This record gives sequence, structure tokens and C-alpha cells, in this order.
Amino acid sequence: MAGNCCGSVRVLPRLDPAACNALEQTASGLLVPRTTLQGIAPGGAVSTERSIDVDVTAPPTGACPETWTVGARLTPVSGQTTGSVGLGAAPFDTWTTVTGAQLTLPEAGLYEVIADVQGGMIMTGSVSNAWLQARLFDVTANAAVPLTTRTITLFAATPAVGVIHTLHGNTSAAALYQVAGPTTIRVEGLKHVDSGTTSGQAVWALNFRFKKVSD
Repeated sequence: MAGNCCGSVRVLPRLDPAACNALEQTASGLLVPRTTLQGIAPGGAVSTERSIDVDVTAPPTGACPETWTVGARLTPVSGQTTGSVGLGAAPFDTWTTVTGAQLTLPEAGLYEVIADVQGGMIMTGSVSNAWLQARLFDVTANAAVPLTTRTITLFAATPAVGVIHTLHGNTSAAALYQVAGPTTIRVEGLKHVDSGTTSGQAVWALNFRFKKVSD
């Protein structure tokens, strides 16, 4: 080249814009960004206090472009049982455990708890205001589950003297219930009468179940 050289020229290479080129040209130099996703195998859980599992499938080694597959699925814990209790020997106006109708909510979270219950009694002669009730009871906290007391059957009239009446009914005791950790819940039954003779009182928890709805 003829003439005097008064300076120098710096030339930066042009980056190949191909889809698999992860380099980026910046004023500070070349950046090589890379993102690595981490997940769990299908069917696993990040911890016991999760209602959603996230599955991540990595691309094959050397794949170009790298395609990661990410999916999520609901995995709420749940359970159910059944039970029954005879209230004939139980005191009036006293909550009695329905044998077998007990479940443990396994972890912290918000649960839907439902007990489909049925009850019956025999009334002999003149009876006034006889009823059966059911509720859910938090054994761990030693307190009734709020808003779950239900009347299974109610007889407010007075049948004729010497007449025997058999009364049956059913209902569902249910609520959304927040717990801070493993919690045992059971179904309880109660009998009441203002006056007269009743017998054969019994309460069945035909299906007592729970399902976690959120953390």
C-alpha cells in the first residue's frame, strides 16, 4: 500500500447468524448464553407440600436446536373411608365418634372435606322434637370443623300414643378446611329429644373423603 500509515484499523469478525449459534456480539466482547432447565422425573414431587408436579424432558445430546419439553400436572392428595355408630347407649346431646370414619390430612394446605351421612331412629308413642345430627371434628386441634354441623333427620310433631314411628334421613357435612400440617379429622353423631321415648338411633358415614385443593 502506497503512502504513509498514520493509524491502525481493528476489524471484528461478523458472527454467523445460524440458528444454533449461541454467541452474541456486544461492545464488551462475545457472550455465550446458555440456559439449563432442571426438573423432576414424571411421578415425582418437589416436596410433599405441592399440588402440581412439573416435568422437564431434556433434548438429546448434540441436538440442534435444543428443544426442551416442560409440562405440569395436578397431583392433589386425597383419601376416603366409611364407618358407622349406634347411638342407642350414648347420652343425649353428646357428640359421639362414628367408628371407622376417621382420616388424616397428610400435609399443610386447603382441603375439601365431605362426609355423606345417614341416620335413623325409632320413636314410640308421643315424641316431641327428636333429631339426629352429624359434624366433622378436628382431632388434632380438639375442635369442631367450622360450618359442618348438619341435621340428618328431625321430627317436631307428636305422634299418637302407642304408635311406633321409624325415621330415616341423610345429609352431607362438608367444608373447605385449611390446616398447617398433618391433621386427623373424624365424623361425629349426636341424638336429641325434648320429650318422649326414642331408640335405635344410629349414624352411618357412607362416604367420608378429602381432596387437597391448594397449598
